[in-house]
Amino acid sequence: MIQLGILAEDDPVELLEGWLVHKMPKNPAHRAATKLIRSALEAIIPPGWYVDAQEPITLVDSEPEPDVMVVRGDTRDYLDRHPGGSDLALVVEVADSTLERDRTFKKRLYARAQIPVYWIVNLSAQCIEVYTQPTTVEELTYQQQQNYGQSDQISIAIAQQEIGSLTVSDLLP
Repeated sequence: MIQLGILAEDDPVELLEGWLVHKMPKNPAHRAATKLIRSALEAIIPPGWYVDAQEPITLVDSEPEPDVMVVRGDTRDYLDRHPGGSDLALVVEVADSTLERDRTFKKRLYARAQIPVYWIVNLSAQCIEVYTQPTTVEELTYQQQQNYGQSDQISIAIAQQEIGSLTVSDLLP
């Protein structure tokens, strides 16, 4: 669509389940949360992984742009393609005006792609919703959900190995 001139490269849309969906503008709290999470993850991520933010990933029928993600390998491993579900250990969506979309469409997309851990950083409730154990059955979702409040610690695991923990209050603006 970009090559045909229908869309410009900087048009605020992402492909979700075959539909072009308008991306909401980011407010200062959203930007701050994204940066805080990215920095915290970069401080504990092991070799062989890297943290990226607001870049496309390629799934079966979608190309979302998670706010933060932990990706296997190195940036140069993806010069000819975007990371896919099997390349990701964690995806994070920061939600204020997009909470419903993140809890429905995005959660279904990430579960279908078998991304092991999905976070929704709920700015309104000042908590982080952590979804784990994606299902492979017809209703694509995550089997486990746990909400973490500001004083809670979230254990971070990559490839089923715990690499550290982060305090929720350090991740929220």
